[in-house]
Amino acid sequence: MTVVTTVVGMSDDSTRGWFASGGRDTTQLDLGQGSLVPPPRDNQLMSGPTPQVSHDPAHVSHDRAHVVRDGAHVVRDGAQVSHDTVQVDRAVFASDRVPSPAIATGDRSPDPMADTGSVDVSGVRLRTVEHHLDEILGVVPQPAPIELAVLDAQGLLCAELVTSQRSLPAFDQAGLDGYAVRSADIATATVETPVDLAVVGESIAGSGEATSISDGLAHRVAVGAMLPVGADVVVPAAWTDQGAARVQVYAALAPGSYVRRIGDDVANGDTAVQIGTPIGPAQISLLAAVGRERVAVRPRPRIAVLCAGDELVDVGATVGPGQQVDVNSYALAAAARDAGAEAYRAGIMPNDRRRMVELLEGQMLRSDVVLIAGTFANGGPDLLQEALAELGGLEFTQVAMHPGPVHAFGRLGSDGVPVICVPGEPVAALVAFEVFVRPAIRLMLGKRQLFRRTVQAVSAQQLLSPLGYRQYLHGQVMRHPDGGYVVEPIGDGDQAMLARMARANCLIVVDEDVTEVSAGGLVTVMPMLLGG
Repeated sequence: MTVVTTVVGMSDDSTRGWFASGGRDTTQLDLGQGSLVPPPRDNQLMSGPTPQVSHDPAHVSHDRAHVVRDGAHVVRDGAQVSHDTVQVDRAVFASDRVPSPAIATGDRSPDPMADTGSVDVSGVRLRTVEHHLDEILGVVPQPAPIELAVLDAQGLLCAELVTSQRSLPAFDQAGLDGYAVRSADIATATVETPVDLAVVGESIAGSGEATSISDGLAHRVAVGAMLPVGADVVVPAAWTDQGAARVQVYAALAPGSYVRRIGDDVANGDTAVQIGTPIGPAQISLLAAVGRERVAVRPRPRIAVLCAGDELVDVGATVGPGQQVDVNSYALAAAARDAGAEAYRAGIMPNDRRRMVELLEGQMLRSDVVLIAGTFANGGPDLLQEALAELGGLEFTQVAMHPGPVHAFGRLGSDGVPVICVPGEPVAALVAFEVFVRPAIRLMLGKRQLFRRTVQAVSAQQLLSPLGYRQYLHGQVMRHPDGGYVVEPIGDGDQAMLARMARANCLIVVDEDVTEVSAGGLVTVMPMLLGG
């Protein structure tokens, strides 16, 4: 029997990551002004029956190589390989038949109650990761540029065209320590027959005294010193006998050698820094050189982070029976800062609807986006949902991903501030941040590349993934001595999830229609580099 399977292809570092046809083109963003991005595309909800997934590279951001498995071998593009991943035809199942995600390391059976965060979503079809991401990216604001001191602008994108009001350098100067001479005087100089010149003076950097030389004379200069009038070359000191009253030159040099002319670096009126340029140490150096103390930049988006849950207590408090330390407000605030945002950790939400509403209203006044992590009630009363409804309401929905399929997003208050709700389980919360919140922060920053770069890696062990859900597994990826990457999931199902996550350096991404990756099969891996 011949079975058609798929090997997940490698995503190009310059493209949209693993999001199939879901990458948002940001190349036309106007970084010089604040504006909203275009509205999201039409809904992409998974329901059965569904058509076969397109393999056209124009519609899929990571190409997939078609594989035919016949007996013990796999034929791919005419070559036989021994490992593959198993793909399930999406047309054979409907979303209401999709089981809840199970622990994907193969050591536990699927648990129908294992969904991270639960809310009554009966009758609601699964939403694709791409559609939920598009809804968020479609409405997050583009904050207007602000002017900052150049040092405070580090790490942000320039939002103005900076032109130089002066020439760099502002005067002809020596490019190194040596002797300023006329090139015609040393045209015949060699080691065997050096040219002897009289030294008539010395200049150091910072001296504003104008000097000059004529035929047969030399002027000793330090790097950065003004070039004497009449000189057109600087002979390196190492190419002379370094004499004080007279100097012997051992080499001929072309006119202009080791001389920095006025405007060689930047001429008056030239562009110094383009719009959209990331401002780093080199750009700060140039801005200071052209006389700019302040510069217009895309500001850091302001993100308020809150956590909901009766069981939560703050760090340092005594943890009683049934209580848990608030991990998410710390982890998500740190993740937001790492992504480039200005994060406000507002902490645990009060267990009172009126106080919840007041807290949310206060955070929306000072924030561009509000991020809430929590476990939401399943069909019963939920204070947070009631508070959100009073401010406009959010739609809770199931996204076809694991861990943490229950999410919510909407715009609340008179200003329509985006509010993102992610699962309350800490591992699921950080995965949701990587998939949905981090790209939104980078879009608000004006970044062209919204997603982390991905690589292809060989799986060191078998991976199981729930049918119909995009699986994100923490793992460790490493270089193989023979080239390429090898990845393995961290730990087993009996280990504490936080400890596993803390040791991971990547996320392993398994598509919705892949239920098993054999040991030695290829998987998409997203390295988790700080600030990357």
